[in-house]
Amino acid sequence: MTITYQVGEGVYVNLTNRCPCDCTFCLRRNADGVYGSGSLWLEREPTLDEVLESLGGWDFSRFREVVFCGYGEPTERLDVLLEAAAHLKALESPPQVRVNTNGLSDLVNGRPTAALFSGKVDCLSISLNTDDPAEYEAVCRPKFGAAAYPALLKFARDAVNAVPEVVLTVVGEPVCDAAKQARCRAIAEGLGARLRVRRYE
Repeated sequence: MTITYQVGEGVYVNLTNRCPCDCTFCLRRNADGVYGSGSLWLEREPTLDEVLESLGGWDFSRFREVVFCGYGEPTERLDVLLEAAAHLKALESPPQVRVNTNGLSDLVNGRPTAALFSGKVDCLSISLNTDDPAEYEAVCRPKFGAAAYPALLKFARDAVNAVPEVVLTVVGEPVCDAAKQARCRAIAEGLGARLRVRRYE
């Protein structure tokens, strides 16, 4: 069972395969893993102790960051995520901690959650994907329906006040053309965040 794995200069943490979205462009549709990670499909969700044990096998001085991002939405296991992140930040030389999320944590957990990342996470990378709520619903297919897109924007707005860096992301061509990228950049900047265009794979 792959709990942690390396991608470039990051150690990635695979907490769950659950996700409230079914994005049409998701890597999970075409592969069992990424960048030589091996299969990221979990036979069961790892316990907090198993996550910490797996993290303990890495020399973080050799890596730029720890990223909570696997084959599922990490905020589906918010308590484990936050405890593991707090553990990392309590280390003598703590690594940078990033969470890659679809931004639907408040809906997943039934309460406002952005403030909970304060002091534990350095960067929240949130998948915006489009500037249009109807298109978001059609392409990302969230189980929360029309409530998802405004909840994502609210989470991002709250996150700007909770963590040092908030990045909204979109997938580049052919999913998101230049004009759409410009509109998404305006949304991100209006929230106090920045936009990153991810490569389509």
